[in-house]
Amino acid sequence: MSALLLEELPVRDFDFDSEPTAADLAAIEDSEPLLAAEFEAALAEFTLLAAIDRGHVTRMAVRRARRAEREVIRQTIAYVMRMTHRIEQERAA
Repeated sequence: MSALLLEELPVRDFDFDSEPTAADLAAIEDSEPLLAAEFEAALAEFTLLAAIDRGHVTRMAVRRARRAEREVIRQTIAYVMRMTHRIEQERAA
C-alpha cells in the first residue's frame, strides 16, 4: 500500500460565489463518519471536564470518553484506508 502524499490530494482555489462540486460533496460525505466521531469525542470530553470541575466523576463518563476516543481512532483508520484505496484505483486507471 502506498503512502498518502499531500501533493496527491485534490486542492483547488475556493470560489465563494460558486456551489460545491459533486466531488466536494462526495468528500464531505466520505468524511462524515469521522466528523461525527470527533464531535462525539469532544462532547464526551466536555462532559468529563464538567464532572471533574464539579468534583464528581462517574465511571460512565470516563467509559464514554474512552469509547469515543476509540471510535475516533477507528474512523480515522477507515477514512485513511478509503482515501488510500481511492488513490490507488485512480493510479491503476
